[in-house]
Amino acid sequence: GLSLINSNHASAEYPGGFRPKPIERIQVIMSHSPQSGFEEVDQLLLNARLRDELEPYIDESVALVDVRRMPTHIENEFLASMLAWERAPVLPISQWFNPELSLPHPDSLDDEQLHERLWQTIHALYEKRIALDFTDHLSDRQLYCLLYRDILPAAEKKLDIPKNLLHWHCLDIDDDPTTWLRYYATPEERKMWQFENGGELPGTERPPFPRKMPRRPLE
Repeated sequence: GLSLINSNHASAEYPGGFRPKPIERIQVIMSHSPQSGFEEVDQLLLNARLRDELEPYIDESVALVDVRRMPTHIENEFLASMLAWERAPVLPISQWFNPELSLPHPDSLDDEQLHERLWQTIHALYEKRIALDFTDHLSDRQLYCLLYRDILPAAEKKLDIPKNLLHWHCLDIDDDPTTWLRYYATPEERKMWQFENGGELPGTERPPFPRKMPRRPLE
């Protein structure tokens, strides 16, 4: 599918010096089923309306849509995702929930309580289409602290697109490439990193805290 990706670095402090990176992804699942003449007319009318509604936000990204190579209904899905992005409110992630999602201070929970609350929160976030990536090098307490101090207060666009996922990287690869190379990078990624940066690669290891995170089926 087509993807619009916007990424930014979090700035809050949290255990271990890790800097998580939220990655916004708008994914448009493309369907190549043939359309009747009437459907094509409807899609052309929708295309005109979407472009009119996008005009206040227009920039070079719309001009990059190659209508000669993209069926109208696929272009419309792309434009609709752009419009949803532009109109989405920016809210702290905790306020994506009603009532607002708040967590007890980490120091107030023992390990068992924290583990239970951590997984409740992971699944609650996934229900809001927020997926946590690169978590397996973090203990439960480190990950909980990350949620408490950094992720829930982070202001992000709340997109109302059913197939959209906001991916939050719980590891800043630029700041901590060693951890990424050791636990997460594929052999091809390791070779590419070494080619671009030089130096010796760390050995590969199994992450110390493997988790089976919620994931949707492949589409």
